[in-house]
Amino acid sequence: MTDAPKAAAAGRAQMKTELPERFRDYKHVWVFIEMERGQVHPVSWELLGEGRKLADRLGVELAGALLGPAGPATEAAVREAVSYGADLVYLVEHPLLGDYRNQPYAEAMTALVNTYKPEILLLGATTLGRDLAGTVATTLATGLTADCTALAIDGEGSLAATRPTFGGTLLCTIHTLNFRPQMATVRPRVMAMPEAEPGRQGRVVRHAVDLEESRIVTKILDFIPDLSTNKVRLAYADIVVAGGLGLQKPENFRLITDLAEVLGAEYGCSRPLVQKGWVAAERQIGQTGKTIRPRLYIAAGISGAIQHRVGVEGADCILAINSDAGAPIFDFAHLGMVGDALTILPTLTEAFRRHLAVDRLAG
Repeated sequence: MTDAPKAAAAGRAQMKTELPERFRDYKHVWVFIEMERGQVHPVSWELLGEGRKLADRLGVELAGALLGPAGPATEAAVREAVSYGADLVYLVEHPLLGDYRNQPYAEAMTALVNTYKPEILLLGATTLGRDLAGTVATTLATGLTADCTALAIDGEGSLAATRPTFGGTLLCTIHTLNFRPQMATVRPRVMAMPEAEPGRQGRVVRHAVDLEESRIVTKILDFIPDLSTNKVRLAYADIVVAGGLGLQKPENFRLITDLAEVLGAEYGCSRPLVQKGWVAAERQIGQTGKTIRPRLYIAAGISGAIQHRVGVEGADCILAINSDAGAPIFDFAHLGMVGDALTILPTLTEAFRRHLAVDRLAG
């Protein structure tokens, strides 16, 4: 062993010996694998990528926790979890876990935690994940940090979970020092998607639970799928164009939608435009809206307050257009254009329209 690995191993050992005696049985990093009707939410794979870093820092294993009905979709999810970095998967299969209901899911998850004792448990901050995390944390009487934008391990082996606070004006880092497991939820697209490694090997630990329909208060009477073909897909769009108060009046927002249409992009906005009723809430980008990681993000007339920044800073390239050269958005944008968005946007749209038309003719 070289000096560097020896030092890392010594550091991990030091972390462990400093933990209170009552925490010694809590080991490993877990990620809840969120599956609904046979489909795994991509945030689960994003969290496995982040969980891998935490587990390696602590010198422990990374595990997936998967709840669902027995069947090929569940088995496929187990294999995928391993391919995205899980060393093992704790699997609970039961017919009553086919559709999400808080009570059976919370019972199954708390049974898993109480039996195998993870030191860290991560869940996606989705509708399902938020609902489940709150119940599990309350049942286990432990801490939960919600809507995190960064996760790390501090020098004493504690989870340092960072999230915006005070309406997105500040970032705070929270530690759960006196309880285990340390729980956190992370919104989709905050963490980078790891590369899958098909054929990677891992272990499966099957855990049986005693669930009875007669004990479950909530009943599923019917399931009506959403067949809408024009859903907002901001979180997973390759290109996003968004506007802010710099557009001055609601009718000018068409400059955003015009550019998005030419680029084949999704469009969004900052929080003030939703508050003013100019744009629907489902189009809001930022801490209290959607978190995005596009290849290109064009922000026009958006100042770039921290509430907006945490929702977009994962983008590969950010082009900011603002008449104020001192706007905060220029601190983290990759490219900037200082000028009136009302003038620049139509020019950009026409330039892209001509350029893409030439490309289509050449193709």
